[in-house]
Amino acid sequence: MRGLKKKRRVQVLALSGVCIAAVLGLLALLPDESFQFFRSPSEVAADPPRETELFRIGGLVEDGSMIRGMGTEVTFKVTDGGASIPVSYTGILPDLFAEGQGMVGQGRYINGTFQAVEILAKHDESYMPKEVVDALKEQGIYVAPDDAVATN
Repeated sequence: MRGLKKKRRVQVLALSGVCIAAVLGLLALLPDESFQFFRSPSEVAADPPRETELFRIGGLVEDGSMIRGMGTEVTFKVTDGGASIPVSYTGILPDLFAEGQGMVGQGRYINGTFQAVEILAKHDESYMPKEVVDALKEQGIYVAPDDAVATN
């Protein structure tokens, strides 16, 4: 009886090891585009990513920087207070997208301009993605809406 339990335990451990190895093997075979990283405008300016790298950038839409082109083309700058990165996007912008508001864009940094394939805007007047808040806090320009009310 004792031999059967030991044999079963070894089988379960071996099967678990094979499953873990299979998952790690699949992760290694995924294309690099499957792993999207968030960067602030200051990080992009300091260390520009490769043109083939798909990543997310977030910050505030710089006031006075939005220029609408022909059709659905729009260019603007995204800032975190430390650096401003020009963004180019062709498509329909979210309804809540506006200057001075938080945004996150997904795309590639090509020839000094972030070519966005997707733009996300904040959900309501108090929401901003955690990554954007953290990046703005590092620059010392973000004040939480509750903090602003408490100090007034």
